[in-house]
Parts: sequence; C-alpha cells; structure tokens
Amino acid sequence: MKIKCPLLLIMLVISSLVAAQNAAPLFQIKGVLLDSLTQEGEPYATIKIVKKEAPAHALKMLVTDMKGKFQEKIPGTGNFVMTISSIGRNTIVKDFTVKAGEQLVDFGTLYIADASNELGQVEVVAQKPLVKVDVDKIEYNIEDDPDSKTNSVIEMLRKVPLVTVDGEDNIQVNGSSSFKIHVNGKPNNMMSNNPKEVLKSMPANTIKYIEVITSPGAKYDAEGVGGILNIVTVGGGFEGYTATFSGRASNMGLGGGAYATIKQGKLTLTGNYNYSYNNQPTNYSNSYREDYSSTDQKYLESSNESDYSGQFQHGNVEASYEIDTLRLITMSVGMYGGGSDNESGGNTEMWNAARDKKAYSYRSLSEGDGSWYSIRGNIDYQRTSKKNKNRMLTLSYKINTQPEENDSYNRYLDRYQVPEVFQLHNSHTFGKTNTTEHTFQVDYTTPIGKLHTIETGVKYIIRNNVSENNFAEDKSSDGNGDYVYNEKRSSNYKHLNDILAAYLSYTLRYKDFTFKPGVRFEHTAQDVRYIVGVGEDFKVNYNDVVPSVSMGIKLGPTQTLRGGYDMRIYRPSIWYLNPYFDDSNPMFIRQGNSELKSEKSHAFNLSYSSFTSKFNVNVSVRHSFNNSGIENVSRLIGEGGEYFGSDQAHFAPEGSLYSTYENIGKSRNTNMSLYLNWNATPKTRIYINGRGGYSDLKSPSQNLHNYGWQGSMYGGIQHTFPWKLRASLNAGGSTPYISLQGKGSGYSYYSLSVNRSFLKDRLTVSVYGSNLFSKYMNFNNTTFGENFYSTSKSRYPNRSFGMSISYRIGELKASVKKAARSISNDDVKGGGGNQGGGGGE
Repeated sequence: MKIKCPLLLIMLVISSLVAAQNAAPLFQIKGVLLDSLTQEGEPYATIKIVKKEAPAHALKMLVTDMKGKFQEKIPGTGNFVMTISSIGRNTIVKDFTVKAGEQLVDFGTLYIADASNELGQVEVVAQKPLVKVDVDKIEYNIEDDPDSKTNSVIEMLRKVPLVTVDGEDNIQVNGSSSFKIHVNGKPNNMMSNNPKEVLKSMPANTIKYIEVITSPGAKYDAEGVGGILNIVTVGGGFEGYTATFSGRASNMGLGGGAYATIKQGKLTLTGNYNYSYNNQPTNYSNSYREDYSSTDQKYLESSNESDYSGQFQHGNVEASYEIDTLRLITMSVGMYGGGSDNESGGNTEMWNAARDKKAYSYRSLSEGDGSWYSIRGNIDYQRTSKKNKNRMLTLSYKINTQPEENDSYNRYLDRYQVPEVFQLHNSHTFGKTNTTEHTFQVDYTTPIGKLHTIETGVKYIIRNNVSENNFAEDKSSDGNGDYVYNEKRSSNYKHLNDILAAYLSYTLRYKDFTFKPGVRFEHTAQDVRYIVGVGEDFKVNYNDVVPSVSMGIKLGPTQTLRGGYDMRIYRPSIWYLNPYFDDSNPMFIRQGNSELKSEKSHAFNLSYSSFTSKFNVNVSVRHSFNNSGIENVSRLIGEGGEYFGSDQAHFAPEGSLYSTYENIGKSRNTNMSLYLNWNATPKTRIYINGRGGYSDLKSPSQNLHNYGWQGSMYGGIQHTFPWKLRASLNAGGSTPYISLQGKGSGYSYYSLSVNRSFLKDRLTVSVYGSNLFSKYMNFNNTTFGENFYSTSKSRYPNRSFGMSISYRIGELKASVKKAARSISNDDVKGGGGNQGGGGGE
C-alpha cells in the first residue's frame, strides 16, 4: 500500500532541522543524579538552564541518561540557575556563576527524593519512553501517546509490542488468539467473550497503560495460551481532586465520558463512566459453496445486506481506606456492556451442476436486538508486616455476573421448491445466558533475606453457567398465524463448575539476574444438566499440574535478555459447550459440544530488549504447541440429511453446512515479534510494531491439514509542531491468515490525527480520520472440507473521521494505595467468534 501524504514529508523535514549554536563562549556542565534512598541513577530527569536575570528564557534543556548522568555545553558567562525536575520527585534548584575563561562546572553527585507535597508544573521537552520491560512483562504507556486523544483502545493495541490487531479487529497476543484481559488488575469475563466489541468501543483517553504479561507465573490462573493483557485505567492511580470530561463525534457515532478522583482523609474514591453510540453504514456480503458429491444440489449462492446500530457503556468506582500504615482495604464495583439493533435481508439459491436449473431458492428477512453486560464487585484486605513491608497477606472476594439476551424474528419469502425438511417457517427466537462467579482467594508474599521471595496462595471459584434458548414458529401456509413454542428446537442448559487452585512461586534476584520458577495445581469439578433439550446429565472431575519458569538478565544499563517456559490450559466456555441446535438458517447450522475437554498448550520464549531515551527495540521469538486444541469443525451434510441427538430430535438437511467444536486440533506455531521506537528529536517519534511466523495446523481424525506463513506490520510517525500542535500519521497491514479449514484475506490501514491543548493543557481538541479514500474494506474467507469448498466476501464500513474535546479540572497529588494482590480469574476460553481475555493482576 502506497500513501502519498505531504504531511509526512513536512514532518520528516522538520524533524531533521538542527538549531544553529550561539556564537557566545561555551562552558560545560556535568554531574550525576542519584535516588536518595536506593543510590541508583535517576533516568530521564529534565534539566533546565537559565540566566538568573532572565528566568523565563531557557538557554538549554536536557535529560539525564539511564545512569542519571548529564553533560552539556552552555553558552555565555555570568549568573545561572539550574533546575532539575522528575515526575513524583522534589525539584532541585542550583545557582552557579561562570567567569570568563571558565570551561567546566562539575556538580558532582546530586541526590533527588520523592515529593511529599503537591507537584508543581514541570516543563518536559524530551520524549518519555513509551515502553518498559520486566522479566515477565512489557508495559506500553498509552497516556503519554498523543494518539490516545482520538483513538479507541483497540486502535492503540496495534502499537503495543507482541500484540496484533487484524483488519476485522481480531486480537492476538504472542501470535495467539488465546489470551486473557485484566482491567486494573482484576478480571472481567465480558472481555473474555467480547474483547473486540468492548475494546473498540472504549476511548483510549481512559487508559493509563497496558501491560503484556508474556509469561504468566504460577500465581495466575493456568489459562491463556498467548499471555495476559492488563489494562490500567486513568483515575485509579492518583489521589487528590481531579476530574476530566470529554466528548467525541464521528461519521459512525458519538460518545462522551468523565472520570474523577477525590480524597477525604484516609478514604480515596475514583470513578469513571463512558458511553458510546455507533451507527454503521450498511454491510454487504455474499458467499459461494460447491458440493463435490452432488449434481442436483451442486452450487449454493447467497447475498446479504445488514444494518447495525448499538450503544456501549462502561463504568467503574474504586475506593481505598487506609486503616493505618499496615492495613489497607480496597473495594470496587464496575460494569461493561451494551445493546444493539440489527436488520438484514438476504437471498439464497441452490443450482444444479449444469447451472441451468434451480433446486430451490428463498429470500430471508431478520430483525432483532440484544444486550450483554458484565457486572462485578470485589473487596480486598491487605495486611503488611511491621518488620518487613515486603511481607504481606491479602484476603480477597469477588462476585461477577454476565447476563446476555437476544430477541430475533426471521421471515422467509418467495420460497421456491424448498424441501419441507428444511422447516423453513417464520420463527421467533428468544435466548438468554448468564455466568455467575463467586471467588475467594488468599495470597501470601514473604522475602527471605535480600535475594529471595516466596509467593503462595489458594483460590476457590464457584462458577455457574446457564443458557436458555426458546424457539417458536409459525407453520401457517401464509406465515401470518400465531407463533407456537417448539420444545424440540429449544434448549435449557446448566453447566456448573467448582475450581480449587493452589500455587507456589519463587523469585531469585541476584545483581542483574532474575530467576522465577513456579507450579500451580488446579482441581476442576463439572456438573452438566439438561432441563430442556437433547443431552444426558453428567459429572466429571480432573486435575492439572501446571509448571512455569521465567528468567532474565540485564546485559547492561539498557539491555535485557529474557526467556521462559509456560504451560497453559484452556477450559471451554458456555459458547463452546452449549448443545443448542441453531438451525435458524438451515444452510448454516451451529451446535456446541458439551463433552469438550480442556486443551493444553506448551510454549517457549526468548526475547531481547534495549530501551534508551533515543532508541527502543524489543525482539521476541516464541514457539508453542498444542495437541488437544478446541477447533471449529465444519462439514457438509450428505444425501438424505442427518439426524442429531440421542432421540433424533434435530435434523440437518442435505447440503447444509454443520459446524461444531471438537478437541481435535494439533498446532505448531513459531513467531517472531519486532518493536522499534526511535525518538529522532525531542519532538519526533518514529515507531514500528510487527510480527511474522509459521503455523502448522492438523486434525488427523478429520483428515485436515493446513499450514503457512503469516505476518503483520504497523508503524507511524508523531511530531509536535510549533504552538503545541501534535500530529500523527499511522499505517499498517497484514498478509492473509490461515485456520484449520481455510484462510482469510489480508488488509491495509492508515490514519491521521492532529490535536492541540489550550488553557495550560487542561483543554484538548483533536481531529482525526482513517482510510479516507475508501468507504469500504473488503475481506475474503475460504473454508474447505472433504466434500465441499466454500468462500465468502464481505464489505465493512472503512472510512471514519471526527473530532473530540476533553477538559480537565482539579489537581493531582500522590498515588492512591491499592492492594498488591487481588483476584484474577483467567481460566475460561471465550466464545462468540472472538477469543479474548478475562481478568488480571
């Protein structure tokens, strides 16, 4: 993809300009800045040099390096003032005098301490690092990225190392769609089931930073093959009084939000709320399928148009109460969810092999609405040892419920020779599902000497999944009769889980080396009950021992080498388990499989990181394999059709595509990820985030095998122009992806945004646009089987543009205290077509 944009050229030219040096005599300053407690170098502190008689005019601005050292040439002679500032630290002010002929001012060693009072305004001219690295995670600072003023969270994820987002907004971590999502260190199962919908509705200006936990240790639930995303929201990390209000509007919808923090004595409250309304242009799709074994019903062709509108909202309130210096209570309640309305119309035709005769045809009209929510609450009590503040005990409780409902009507018109076995009657479907969890957890952490740390804990989860699908149909000849409930095509199903887990983790930190092994044990008891529908009640228990190890070594002040091994398990959620026989479209039938077992995956990883004030790089290699993967398997029903269920209650007609899930996948994946960030000047940032790899997918029992290379790349440039005008140009794309039974098309993407702050940075106005020269994005998907070949083409709205405004009031002080441990349920494989995350620490 080639993009001609004069702004890019302007930005590159401006970033290469070098200011001419003053002809005045020069002298040199130097010194080193250390933390007053740890004696370690203070990196990226801002240093400002002014003449004493002209304090408003900065002669020179510079920053300390990773070791806290600084050295710079300054023009002139006379009386000067040096000011050293760093976020959360007391400001250092030094007066000094330089006489004619003096060439060096050596400040020696300076010490900086944490601020104990309100921070003053600090002018920062150097680019702050967006990425930080630890032995088992990478952190991307969303708040300091100018694009967060206009983008959604899912768009910002394109920049995060080890994360990829394709053209249909499907997310992968470490090359895998099997990952978990944490929010403020706590899980929300709604994101497990709807990560794409939730994250593309959430504005990025509500996010502080995102952690990619590449090697989840033993204290995390044993689920999540690719890793864990921990999303930390703004407003939960400060105390004092502050509030921000924002609004946005675009060609696809509008929204607004607010967040605030307030402290009164020992009690601190933070809250945020956001609302979005989306109204997308019409989507178009068509599909083609060929049956290799038939001549009378050889080719199936269909086309469809659909309209969608929906609203999304999320809110959260957190409170912390510091009983004394050793005891802390934190509480929170939160909600994610939304609703949607959709209408669609389609046409279906079946042709013979010669394409000169229709076997049958019909038109379909459907309309419906739905809602999905996740509501949670939790409380944590933390007790810290008086003798050692790194020794602590945490008691936690969490409740979470996820109600979902959908209500739809399907009508069939212009039916031509449609076989009666299709049961193609007008129908009304009303369904609702809910998952309710109660979780109890105890965590204990204690250091042993200066080098060792032990972490251990116990968790008990009570999880109840309930699904009810009611099907009613109108069998009258004209389709204008009453809807009559059909029990055989309805379902009422319960899936009850009790999970008991315990973990033990050890950490060794010796100089620049970190070693972190751990082991986790999980016992699962399942109880499946059928109230209405086909299926036999059953109970099953199983045990899993899950080892993990990660290690890292600092090769220098800015370089780190990390590696590790982890085993992860994946329990199927109700989306995969629910045996409801969904034949609302008789040509595309879907059914869950209540006999699915957990899948297990093993992964090895190795990565190198180098992060300096000018240049950041992270290179990771990961190999994973899985011999019991849960895969979506599709097959074409042959001549005469096929009955399903112990009492033969369900029928799939000849020529229909039947899809379900089975533990038949054997996968091998090798991926390499690359992240580059170059702070070309204090005002210019250039970055690249890419991934490529090779996948080999097999199902010997189904005689399926697919393999190939796939990759993606995303990059951009940001520049701050005069008058605080910040601009950003981004572009990216991917190659086609592969699945067990087919492949999908690649995509390309670009966007431009400009924003400016006013009123001492309290008011920010932003305008943005993406894919401005193409209204729709096209996707092709191919599926193949033993006796069929199928392809589909879709057109999604692609062009977007709009503006946003935010305003902040109040001031911030020191940080709010939170419990260092909390509940994190990461043990469910989500569904709904998007495998995503669940919660975290």
